[in-house]
Amino acid sequence: MSRSSPFQPIPAPTPAEGEGLGLSQLAGLLRRSWRWIVVPTALVTIGAVAFVQVVSPRYTGEAKILLESRDTAFTRSAQERSEQAQPIDEQAVASQVQVVMSRDLAREAIRRLSLAGNAEFDPNVAGIGPLQRALMMIGLAKNPMERPPEERILETYFDRLTVFPAGKSRILTVEFRSQDPHLAAQAANTIAELYIASLDAAKTDTARYASTWLGGNIEALRTRVAEAEAKVETYRAKNGLIATGGAAGQPLGAQQLGELSTQLSQARTAKADLAGRAKLIKEMIKDGRAFEIPDVANNEIIRRTVEQRITLRNQLALESRTLLAGHPRIKELTAQISDLDAQIKATAERVVRTLENDARIAEARVESLGAAVDAQRDVVSKGNSSEVQLRALEREAKAQREQLESYLSRYREASARDAESATPADARVVSRAVTPETPSFPKKLPIVFLAAVLGLLFSMGGIIAHHLLRDPDGSGRRRRSESDADAAFERPQAFSQPFAFPEASLAMARQGEGTAAPLATSPAAPLPEAETGTRNLKDTGAGTAPLQATRGPARGRDDADTYDLDQLIARLRAGSGPGNTDMGRRVLVVETSPARRETAGLAASLGGTLAAHANAVVLDLNGPACGEEEVGLTDLVAGEAAFLEVIQSVPGSRLHAISRGFLDVEILTEEPQALGITLDALGEAYDWVVCRLGAPQTRAARAILAAAGAHMDTVVIASDRDPEDAALVDLYERAEASGAGQVLVAQDLAVSQKAPRQPAYETDEAMPLRLSAA
Repeated sequence: MSRSSPFQPIPAPTPAEGEGLGLSQLAGLLRRSWRWIVVPTALVTIGAVAFVQVVSPRYTGEAKILLESRDTAFTRSAQERSEQAQPIDEQAVASQVQVVMSRDLAREAIRRLSLAGNAEFDPNVAGIGPLQRALMMIGLAKNPMERPPEERILETYFDRLTVFPAGKSRILTVEFRSQDPHLAAQAANTIAELYIASLDAAKTDTARYASTWLGGNIEALRTRVAEAEAKVETYRAKNGLIATGGAAGQPLGAQQLGELSTQLSQARTAKADLAGRAKLIKEMIKDGRAFEIPDVANNEIIRRTVEQRITLRNQLALESRTLLAGHPRIKELTAQISDLDAQIKATAERVVRTLENDARIAEARVESLGAAVDAQRDVVSKGNSSEVQLRALEREAKAQREQLESYLSRYREASARDAESATPADARVVSRAVTPETPSFPKKLPIVFLAAVLGLLFSMGGIIAHHLLRDPDGSGRRRRSESDADAAFERPQAFSQPFAFPEASLAMARQGEGTAAPLATSPAAPLPEAETGTRNLKDTGAGTAPLQATRGPARGRDDADTYDLDQLIARLRAGSGPGNTDMGRRVLVVETSPARRETAGLAASLGGTLAAHANAVVLDLNGPACGEEEVGLTDLVAGEAAFLEVIQSVPGSRLHAISRGFLDVEILTEEPQALGITLDALGEAYDWVVCRLGAPQTRAARAILAAAGAHMDTVVIASDRDPEDAALVDLYERAEASGAGQVLVAQDLAVSQKAPRQPAYETDEAMPLRLSAA
């Protein structure tokens, strides 16, 4: 049967390297260390309660100020009324916060509130302490009384003052804390009033400074304007650039040139008009339409002549009906009509000659005006160079005049705002502070609750940090090096308290190493059947479980032995159960009474005897807990320790042992699958796995028996009680119900020898060890 060596046991699954603590491990760690969490948390909570009861309460007065532009259309200038007011942004609000917390305003507030001499704000009012006097004598400190009272109080004042904007609004909140509620409210209102007064004073000072500066500059500017205008007039008179006072303000030469140019244009127009009319009349006369000429037709003489011509033509037409062309009357009328036509033509020719004469006159005027324009142009061109300099002087005088007018306008506006309260401050108090009734510090319930929560968190964090510092890879304990783990099997180590191995047992084990063959390789010896003496356990109500007292050959043994281990080992090897495979035998020894000091318990004695011939390990399921730095079976099942960390060697023997561990034994019942895996791994590494379970009357022990019995080949109940004892019968039934392969009851030899003889036993050799099996 090939198995792994006990010096290289198969390790149980452990957390992967670097994973740290899991949630289940973290919960278990905190549950196991509940005392280290509850005690510090309680102490911190008690300290917080004492603090809130002892500390002096402080009250907070709160005033609110709204930042807004309060200038109306009546107080703003004409230029400002046309411009849109700039909004107050976050930077402006932050700047005003610094203004409220300025030192100048703080000094004024200290004087207004009479904080000098108040012990709350001036700690030196009661005198200078001896330590500070000593420091002053050796030159390491200055005398605080040499400083002004306001300067001594500034630090405390700023510590009690808080100014902040309310969210993203334009409202400033001014808070002041003091032990006196009336002083807290009064200080907040005073600071708000001083701030608004400072804004009002700043505006007044600005207007006053502007009016003073403008008043001083206006007089000088007036002098410069007068000098500039005098230069303009002097230069104009010197160079003959006299203005006519027209709208254009042009010099006289330029104005004359303009008028001559206008006259020349008019003369040329008149000449062209006359020439055109004369030409038109000549053409009309040639065509015989002289009487259609307007100038001719409008003549009174020509109008009568035309009327006479019309009358004569009417008479000629009348006479022509009866008279021939040669008749004297006809000839007379014809001659009269011709005479009238000649008069009309002569009149038209006279009009033409008049127009031609007017045209020649207009031409002569054009020529004279052209000459006059040319002469005036020469005069004007000569004066242009002087006009350039004149315009420069006029521009300078005009600029000086405009600046003077602007200064005068601003001076009048500044003078109007120079008076007190002429312009309101750009802020106003929207909420005045009232005397607080509830202290703002300390908030008893929140402080106590926060202290308790912080104490809880820090306690948990300290436990987790301590655990991680001791075990950085998350295995649950300090990590050993491979050399340390190998040395654990090479050098003797002290075995934990739950097991006791007397010198007699160790001597027997050492003696058996050279004489007896390993139990694991020897053939199982058949046990003789019981001849007589069958007894039944007391009926427990759940069923009757018979116990048979079996006789066996007695072997020589040391007087220190209290159990017939040879017969017990034979029964263990012959048993069948879940462990009767290639794995080692697994035995659960239930010790109903603690072992005496001079003797070892059955589990320890059985393990020492088995270790003399085979690889054996003894497990303590519910013994005393190990120290915080030690690990055992419970830590192994919980996954917080490895096999190499929990297996210990017993000095002077080949026996290995695993103590209970630091964790609570409830982990064995909470993790039955992990317990089964652990026992299977040990069964593959060892020939014998002996588990010890003490105090079976407790609830935890019964739960462990139910969880571990299913993985055992044999359950041995070490009991000195009578077989019909109700507690023993109940324990026997629980062992059977757990699913173990067989259940045996072993009795101490010393008790057996003192007991009265039973008729069921044929020899005395069968009495010392009573084994019963279902």
